[in-house]
Amino acid sequence: MRRVAVTGLGGIAATGHDAVALASALAAGLCGIRPIANIPTDRLSIRTAAEVTGFDPAVHFEPRRLAQLDRTAQFALVAARQAMQGDALAGLAPTRAGVVLGAAIGQGTYETAYHDFYAEGLNRFPPLTLPRCMPSGAASLVSMEFGLRGPCFAPASACASSTHAIGLTFHMIRGGLLDLALAGGSDASITPGCVKGWEALRVLSPDLCRPFSRDRTGLVLGEGAAVFLLEEYQHAHARGATIHAEILGFGMGADAADLTAPSAEGAAEAMQAALADAGLPAATIDYINAHGTGTRLNDRTETAAIRRVFGPHPPPVSSVKSMLGHCLCAGGALEFLATVAALRRGLLPPTINFREPDPECDLDCVPNVARAAAIEVAMSNSFAFGGLNAVLVARRAGP
Repeated sequence: MRRVAVTGLGGIAATGHDAVALASALAAGLCGIRPIANIPTDRLSIRTAAEVTGFDPAVHFEPRRLAQLDRTAQFALVAARQAMQGDALAGLAPTRAGVVLGAAIGQGTYETAYHDFYAEGLNRFPPLTLPRCMPSGAASLVSMEFGLRGPCFAPASACASSTHAIGLTFHMIRGGLLDLALAGGSDASITPGCVKGWEALRVLSPDLCRPFSRDRTGLVLGEGAAVFLLEEYQHAHARGATIHAEILGFGMGADAADLTAPSAEGAAEAMQAALADAGLPAATIDYINAHGTGTRLNDRTETAAIRRVFGPHPPPVSSVKSMLGHCLCAGGALEFLATVAALRRGLLPPTINFREPDPECDLDCVPNVARAAAIEVAMSNSFAFGGLNAVLVARRAGP
């Protein structure tokens, strides 16, 4: 089977507008969670989130182009441009290059349109309302940006969507269907209606996200995007590309149990599937980037799943949701970006805001401060509502 390299990195989130800035912020334990500033909060009970601030779409897009772009698509295009650098497409047939981005609706466009219709009494929507909202819109726009004519689609699996996107792309390149692709995800769902929906679930923290800490009070919403250029290894090597990491395996599965409550069995099965796909025993994993939402049930369940797979002495585990918030359909991609950064830098991102050990989450969660560690192989977990699980395994770039 062919090897698959990560040769391009792009990202934008609450703590930085590019992949380098995000990696540095993660290493510094910088918290992107702050009072909401981009939307009205007068009718919200929860008024904190990990918003992208200081982002001016006009810097990146011409006014006529902006008419096509929801904030979700804007983030995806910015991240994709960062990832697609150099001569990656030189000599490559356009049909051998594709795009797979996790499905995320244009939440801001929907809310604006419905507000105008129901609250303001307007009888016409802007002509591009539906194209701006469609879950596959960002993937289509990225394919157009670079003329990529191979497979282009948007898997929808809630907060595992972008991890599924990366894993499926890995399988397509490894299997010979593609030579190169942009993969990842984007999400911009910090809108009044979406926040109210999450409030109704009673899982939002009123202040900070504290994964694995005994006093954790819930998750915090975030937004952003991460996109990767994935490439057949020999093609990347021949053109002298920088290889940031190598993807070794991908596992996925379903709990088939509950719409919102996670299952330790299902999560463990996805991790075991990723290890089997990589052809590796559990003992080779040096670090796990956890799903780690900061809710009482999720963190306890993920701990139990990790114990099932790794036994009494699992590797260090951390959750960057403590810094970036829960970025929903982009979460898995941003967390894989953190995993790649950990492999490249030899520095484990911390779980910040940690205050008190929880006997039910008895993991080494790299509390509060990043840790130097010469890691070779890492795992990134995504466990979504509906019991949809996706796990990636990658290793540090080498021969």
